[in-house]
Amino acid sequence: MRLLSITLILLSACTRPEAPVVQSAASPMKHYEVRADQLPRPYHSDSAGNPPRVVDRPKDAKLVVPAGFRIDIWAEDFAEPRNMVLAPNGDVFVADMSGLKVDVLRDTNGDALPDQRWTFADELNRPFGIAFRGNHLYVGVEDAIVRFDYTAGQTAAKSDPVRIVSLPSGGHATRNVIFNRDGSKMYVAVGSDSNVSDETDEPLRAAITEFNPDGSGKRTYGSGLRNPIGLAWNPADQALWTVVNERDGLGDDLVPDYATHVQDGGFYGWPFSYIGQNIEPRRKGDRPDLIAKAIVPSLLIEAHSAPITLAFYGGTMFPEPYRGGAFVTLHGSWNRTLRTGYKVVHIPFRNGQPAGGYDDFVIGWSPDPKDETVWGRPAGLLVLPDGSLLVTDDGAGVIWRVSYKK
Repeated sequence: MRLLSITLILLSACTRPEAPVVQSAASPMKHYEVRADQLPRPYHSDSAGNPPRVVDRPKDAKLVVPAGFRIDIWAEDFAEPRNMVLAPNGDVFVADMSGLKVDVLRDTNGDALPDQRWTFADELNRPFGIAFRGNHLYVGVEDAIVRFDYTAGQTAAKSDPVRIVSLPSGGHATRNVIFNRDGSKMYVAVGSDSNVSDETDEPLRAAITEFNPDGSGKRTYGSGLRNPIGLAWNPADQALWTVVNERDGLGDDLVPDYATHVQDGGFYGWPFSYIGQNIEPRRKGDRPDLIAKAIVPSLLIEAHSAPITLAFYGGTMFPEPYRGGAFVTLHGSWNRTLRTGYKVVHIPFRNGQPAGGYDDFVIGWSPDPKDETVWGRPAGLLVLPDGSLLVTDDGAGVIWRVSYKK
């Protein structure tokens, strides 16, 4: 399957609408800074119900990227592409969540486009997380972490998966998995089953849990994280980072979502408080002991943006201001009066921490925040060895590639 640049591709009207044309921003992209000391009061506005309606790409649709960048279709024909990971031999593994499978894509001719594709495993229970360790591939499905035997270059599972860790099902369905640098520990992210219910009797929920690679040695690493999804190591200091979808029902601008360094043993408030010691009014009087130690996250994101994944940029293709920072996909709101998200943003870092706010990087999937229609929803991120950035779009069922040329 050879995919051409979206500025050139011609598609039949009976398949997909004409692909969008890349549009570079003539001026810097919009900057955002959500501050913990400037949060509105709870119920400052009514809680909106404003879900998007995902439509086919309009013929005149454009994705906007900063000057010098371009974005092209890299692969398509997925049901719900989400998380991606690079295999030891350079293959790209993609979790297709509602497609119930993990696909393998390979570029054999060096043209930066995949020309071979296989299904590694199917009939999986909503796969999301993918991680390699030694001769194994680990996959986070809704109710477990499962493991496949794997050798470099393998394109199909040769046996049924082995269940390593059983996880609670239901609620937020993404189950992410990542290993530390030496592969000695496995970290699993599981979201809550509710908006503000007390789930402290289910320690795997709303938490990141550490395991040994065989599933033993269970230990809570970070808790009070309503729905932690993306997991990544900051190469500057090997700190574990996550992005979190916060609670709903307190108004358009509460509670901010966030990206944060996860402190070992740290508690982040949910459901008793938010963004530190701000009391959750629906749980007033509950667990002052936990609230007292609630940590303010590292970087706040506009409420209801729904961050899915983050990726630190260690490549050299992109200009210097992007190096060492992190990209985050914002899947998009369903409960804000003016729709927000539906874009990829960049977080500049300095000395291992965010340098102050974040900036738009790819926009255009939701051209008008007052319009209920959107034509894509960014979800997964992967930095390729050449320094380009892949973005899964589970609204359009495609994977995009962002590149840069002076």
